[in-house]
Amino acid sequence: MAATQSAHDRHGLGTEVIAHATDQLEFARSIRRDLHKWPEVGNDLPKTRERVLEALEGLPVNITLHETTSGIAALLTGDKPGPTVMLRGDMDALPMPEDTGLDYASKVDNVMHACGHDTHVAMLAGAAKMLAERKSSLPGRVLFMFQPGEEGYGGAEFMLNEGLLDVPALANGEPSPVTAAYALHITSALPAGFIASKGGPVMASSDDLTFTLTGKGGHASEPFRTLDPVPVACEIVQALQTMVTRKFDIFDPTVVTVTRLIAGTASNVIPETVTAHGTIRAISAKTRSKVHDEIRKVAEGIAAAHDMKVDVTIELGYPVTVNDAPSADFALDVSEALVGNQQVGRMPNPVMGAEDFSYVLERLPGAMLFLGGTPHGVDPRNAAPNHSNRVVFEEDAMVTGMAVYSSLALRTLGVPLNT
Repeated sequence: MAATQSAHDRHGLGTEVIAHATDQLEFARSIRRDLHKWPEVGNDLPKTRERVLEALEGLPVNITLHETTSGIAALLTGDKPGPTVMLRGDMDALPMPEDTGLDYASKVDNVMHACGHDTHVAMLAGAAKMLAERKSSLPGRVLFMFQPGEEGYGGAEFMLNEGLLDVPALANGEPSPVTAAYALHITSALPAGFIASKGGPVMASSDDLTFTLTGKGGHASEPFRTLDPVPVACEIVQALQTMVTRKFDIFDPTVVTVTRLIAGTASNVIPETVTAHGTIRAISAKTRSKVHDEIRKVAEGIAAAHDMKVDVTIELGYPVTVNDAPSADFALDVSEALVGNQQVGRMPNPVMGAEDFSYVLERLPGAMLFLGGTPHGVDPRNAAPNHSNRVVFEEDAMVTGMAVYSSLALRTLGVPLNT
């Protein structure tokens, strides 16, 4: 997809686009801090939508407000014909407290932008502004996908089902289909401004596990008169970990983590039921299916051995996020042109977190890239991680993010690197 780049091209793109992105930093910072102060959860994000529309005001984009969610699709049409490339930024926050002490910390109780989606929105808006300024030389279109509900609400799937990719033909009647899609995700696990990605599976699937074990309750002093589900539930949890290490190839891994056990009402009462909740992760469809079957076998077998019954429920979540290999190579090549090969890395392994950008990549070639956001002077190994109540992201990293977003669109549409 990407042509070999000369040193002159790399210098031209790197200096020009980085400088352009640097000019947009205060614009992006203002958006980011407003969103950080007023975070919203899920697919209904009225304040966030309003702030994004304010950021896009005056730009030559056609805006579609999605009806099933607060999603926004903004289409920039260049003055020359060509295909469409899509850039995505997710907008929602997490239901958790913030303890960063920042001047612009969340003003909403128990809601925080702890995964950096506020920076994604700000960078995407900055890239829209940068690319709008190139409209006269743009051979094609850029579709900016401002997406709610990534944190478990499936906002991407809602937007796709509502016709996100059904872009109209150009004014002259020529089709201009969406041919590629890219997304950035900031992380405090990488130095500020570092870019990382890989072809193939890059993030895991995510499914919810619930099992309810039913025994027979009674007095805690006479367990022999009961069928005590508590130790049996613990046995199931332990056996699931053994199952993972003994039933699955370590090079096609899965993770099964039980995070909640709910049982009992008093210290002298053996309960009748125990309910467990957890998460299941995998990086291939084959292993994802197999682990579901094995979980049921383990739970049902252990319950039967103790004359108990178990009900296992697995709710399917996001599929595996699979980067198109040529698109990932292309994106890393473009990133090297911007920031140099010392600031770009190919990931040796996928991340076991999950992403609903996976639904987009099932429909289009493209890639998810990770942007380093560790604050300057902090060792990434010691930085508070994404989803921590104390995580802080380096805002200067948004310069790299805006430059990468913009350059991916320009290069996908065939704009020479030195213009």
